[in-house]
Amino acid sequence: MAERENRGRGRNREEQTPEFADRLVAINRVSKTVKGGKRFGFAALVVVGDQKGRVGFGKGKAKEVPEAIRKATEQAKRNMIRVALREGRTLHHDIEGRHGAGKVVMRTAPAGTGIIAGGPMRAVFEMLGVQDVVSKSIGSQNPYNMIRATMNGLTKEQSPRNVAQRRGKKVSDILPKRDEAPAASAQVAEEA
Repeated sequence: MAERENRGRGRNREEQTPEFADRLVAINRVSKTVKGGKRFGFAALVVVGDQKGRVGFGKGKAKEVPEAIRKATEQAKRNMIRVALREGRTLHHDIEGRHGAGKVVMRTAPAGTGIIAGGPMRAVFEMLGVQDVVSKSIGSQNPYNMIRATMNGLTKEQSPRNVAQRRGKKVSDILPKRDEAPAASAQVAEEA
């Protein structure tokens, strides 16, 4: 009887997990020449996210396209990371990410800017739930390396809450007060 109750709880837990959106970034057809002709295989690159600060990517290989996409989606769901967003729309600070020869630069943007990013990076930001960001890919144009560099940069992001917790302070102690910031810049301008 207790086992039946536990099974029921497990199902409820699965139903409560957030639905993830996925985006197919790249699909690659590869062929192997064999005695009877050619055998084709497919590799898929998929980005998955809940559009509320969680994102992951995965790749899958199979003989058929739908199977490759399914494998990539499953891997992406297993490899998700959480990223803190400022006001739920942009990054907290500018970030650089690297992977191999790929380098990406991601900058915060004011409201209304939109997502200014190319192909694979745009997919990551859309699945993450970012609404305003300016980014540039430098170096490798390979979609796998661009996504890995983007994820590398996103893991480096620090929210004020994380910094305050690490220093043992309050968030209000770390962030500049809005009244003091203009006064401090005016003081520097007078001294120059």
